[in-house]
Amino acid sequence: MLATGPNGAGKTNLLEALHVGTQGFSPRTRTDRQLVRFGDAAARIAVRGRRLDVPVEIELTLEVGVAKQAKLNGAPLRTVEHLRSELTTLVFTPDRLGVVKGAPAARRAYFDRALGRLSPARAQLPADYGAAVAQRNASLRRIGAGASSRAALEPWTEQVVELGLALVAARKEMLALLAPPFVVHAAALGLDDGELRYVGDPPTVEQLEARLDRDLDRAVTGLGPHLDDVVIASGTRELREFGSQGEQRLAVLALLLAEAELISERRGVPPLLLLDDVLSELDPARRRILAERVVRTGQTLITATDRAMLPADPDQLVEVSGGTAR
Repeated sequence: MLATGPNGAGKTNLLEALHVGTQGFSPRTRTDRQLVRFGDAAARIAVRGRRLDVPVEIELTLEVGVAKQAKLNGAPLRTVEHLRSELTTLVFTPDRLGVVKGAPAARRAYFDRALGRLSPARAQLPADYGAAVAQRNASLRRIGAGASSRAALEPWTEQVVELGLALVAARKEMLALLAPPFVVHAAALGLDDGELRYVGDPPTVEQLEARLDRDLDRAVTGLGPHLDDVVIASGTRELREFGSQGEQRLAVLALLLAEAELISERRGVPPLLLLDDVLSELDPARRRILAERVVRTGQTLITATDRAMLPADPDQLVEVSGGTAR
């Protein structure tokens, strides 16, 4: 599906509504108030479609000051986050370049979300590890203030080590799955010798005890997978520092296509792809390659200002003007 229209017509709003309606959150903001039209107190998103041969209907309501509510096939969901376990949506927006060129935290967050999509049973692991680190940091602050003893820190140190070991192993397994299709898609897009490499090792009790004085001085845990990184490279060049913006864009697209391929294989249902303003910075040859590859991926919505930007005939053309799609 191709959605066209001038800048400011509402194409990104359409894409955002599909993401919120299928995943329960916006790819642009975590402030739900920003999803409601100015002057209104509430908003509603309704999505109808099919997952293989099974009809799917979603209704999601947002009310200012009230938690989001969602229904799936008429049944209320306990939380809107449950949508993510039922439906998978992958999105590209221009600010996704931060996955490559941004700080390590941006890459950790991206790959942890990919871990949850590719291995739902371990989706909670990054949050559990983060909670353990937060508890250890709180214990460090209490010790520094003289309100607790070092002995009280031991259970949290052990939990950080246990969960850190599991998280690093899960991330490395996920990258081992993601790397081969990433290399293939990157090469097809003109990014040769692509590589994904995990940087970091799980902490041990001995390592954390050896640096305890430094952790107490700073009141933070200074070792563990919450500080690790993933190198995204082309040959010997780490794209964060030595890649052009065009190469960084290609790397993000290759990641998206690789994950979509894996999700289709592992779940038997392809994800919904949402590609916002992806064509404007690609040359004609790469536009054609991307169009050929998304056709094999599943349903895709691409936004563009001009129909001619897509070098293929879309199954459906949507024209957006003044916030209305036709």
